[in-house]
Amino acid sequence: MSWGTDLWDQFENLDKHTQWGIDFLERYAKFVKERLEIEQTYAKQLRSLVKKYCPKRSKDDEPRFTSCLSFYSILNELNDYAGQREVVAEEMGHKVYGELMRYSQDLKAERKHHLQEGRKAQQYLDQCWKHMDNSKKKFERECKEAEKSQMMYERLDNDINATKSEVEKAKSQLYLRQHMAEESKNEYAAQLQNFNAEQWKHFNVAIPQIFKNLQDMDERRTVKLGETYRSFAEVERRVIPIISKCLEGMVTAAKNVDERRDSGIVVESFKSGFEPPVDFPFEDFSQNIQRTGSDGTIGTPKTEGGKPDPKHAISRTKNKLWLFGKKPKAPTLEDLSHLPPEQRRKKLQQRIDELNKELQKEMDQRDALNKMKDVYEKNPQMGDPGSLQPKISETICNMEKLRSEIHKNESWLAEVEGKHGSRGERRPSADVNHHAPHGRESPEGSYTDDHSQEHRSPPQPDPHDFDDEFDDDDPLPAIGHCKALYSFDGSNEGTLVMNENEVLYVIEEDKGDGWTRVRKHSGVEGYVPTSYVDITLEKNSKGS
Repeated sequence: MSWGTDLWDQFENLDKHTQWGIDFLERYAKFVKERLEIEQTYAKQLRSLVKKYCPKRSKDDEPRFTSCLSFYSILNELNDYAGQREVVAEEMGHKVYGELMRYSQDLKAERKHHLQEGRKAQQYLDQCWKHMDNSKKKFERECKEAEKSQMMYERLDNDINATKSEVEKAKSQLYLRQHMAEESKNEYAAQLQNFNAEQWKHFNVAIPQIFKNLQDMDERRTVKLGETYRSFAEVERRVIPIISKCLEGMVTAAKNVDERRDSGIVVESFKSGFEPPVDFPFEDFSQNIQRTGSDGTIGTPKTEGGKPDPKHAISRTKNKLWLFGKKPKAPTLEDLSHLPPEQRRKKLQQRIDELNKELQKEMDQRDALNKMKDVYEKNPQMGDPGSLQPKISETICNMEKLRSEIHKNESWLAEVEGKHGSRGERRPSADVNHHAPHGRESPEGSYTDDHSQEHRSPPQPDPHDFDDEFDDDDPLPAIGHCKALYSFDGSNEGTLVMNENEVLYVIEEDKGDGWTRVRKHSGVEGYVPTSYVDITLEKNSKGS
C-alpha cells in the first residue's frame, strides 16, 4: 500500500498524522526521562540508606559477630545493586532518551522539507489552473463579443436605411471580434493542455513521490520506536546477571550467620577468667546455749576464738557478694588492670602483636636505610651517606622505644597469666586470701569490653575470714592513709562514697581483687576501688 496512490488527495490528513507521530515519539521520550529519573532517585536513596546503616567505625569497633558481618555484607551488596540502578539510568539516558530526542529533531526537519515540497507543487498546480481559467474566461468573453458583432452586422446589413459605411464598419468589427475569439480559443486550448499535463504530473509524479517520502519517514519513525522499546528492555536485561550476583551475595551472607560462633564470640569477649564463688558454710550460732543433761541433742563443738558478730558477718557478706548489682566505674589504666584477667590478657596480647608489627616496620626501614647508605658510600655521586644518619638514628630510637613498650607489656602479660593460672588452681581459704598478690584485678562479676560501662563489685568474702575479722566489735586499726584520685558514688552495698582529693584511713589492703577497705574520719567504713586512690602505708599507725 502506498500513500502516493491511495492517499493522493489526503495531504492535510497526512500532515496531521505525521505531526501526531512525532508528538507520540516525544511523549515516549518524556516517559523514558521520567523513568530514568525514578531510577536515579531510587539509587540515590539506596546509597543514602546504606551510608546511614554503615557508619564509620574505628578498628576496635569492627564487628565480629557473624550476624553483624552478614548484615554489612548485605549492605555492600545493596550498594552494588544501587550502582546497577545508576547504570540503568545512565544507559536509558544515552541510548534511549538521548537517541529519541536527536531523532525527533531530524524527523521534524525532514517532515518540514517534504511538506514544503508538497505545498510548492500544489501552489504551482493552482497557478496553472488560474492561467487556464483566465484564458477560458477570456475566450468566453471574446466569443460573446463576436456574437454581438455578428448580430449587429446582420441587423445593419438587412436594414435598408443603414448606410454602406455603417455596414462596412460593422463588418470589420465582426472580423476583428472573430479574430480575437479565435486567438482566445487557441490560448485557452494551450492553457488547458498545459494544465492537464501539469495536473497529471502533479497527481502521478510529484505528490506520490512526496507522500512516499512522508510514508518512508513515518515507517522509519515506527521502526525507531520499536528499536528503543527493545533498548529500553535490554538496558534492564544487561544488569540482571550482576543484580542476580548481588542477590546471591545477600543469600550467601544470610547463610553465613552462625549462632554457635556468635555465642563463642560473646564468651571470648566477656569471659573474666575468675572462678565462681564457692558455697558458704553453715554458721552455728547456738554453740553458747547451755544444754541440760536430759537434752540428748549433741551440740556442735565450739570453735576456737571469740564468737563472730553475726551482724558484722552478714553485713560484710552482703557487701562483698555482688554478682548482678551495678558495679562502680573505674578509669582506663595503661596496664589494663581495670579489666578482668581474661580480657586483660587478650588486650595485652593484641597490643604486643601490634607493637611487634610496628617494630618489624622500623627494622625493615633501618635495613633499607643501611643498604642505601652502603650504596652511597660505594657510589658517592648518587648521594651523601651522612644525610641518612639522622634518619637511621631516629629509626633506631623508635625501635628502642617499641622494644621497651613490648617488654613492659610482656611483663604485664606474664603477671596476668601467672595470676590467672594461680586462681584456677587455688581453693578459697583465709590463708590463701591473705597471701594473694596485691594487684589491681577486678572482682568477680560481669564485664563488657566497653570501658565506659565497666564496674567493680566488692570482693567476695571467704567464709573463714569471719572468724579472724569479727572476733569483737573493735574497729580495725589504720595501716596507712590514702587520697582519692577520683570521686566514687558508692551506690552499692559495701562501698563507700568518697570525693576527689578526700583523705581516708586504710584499714585493709587490696587482696588482689581490686578493692581496698578504708575508713572515713567519721568512722564509716567500706570498700573503694584501689585504682581510685593513692595509698601511703604507714608503720605503727593507729586508727582514729
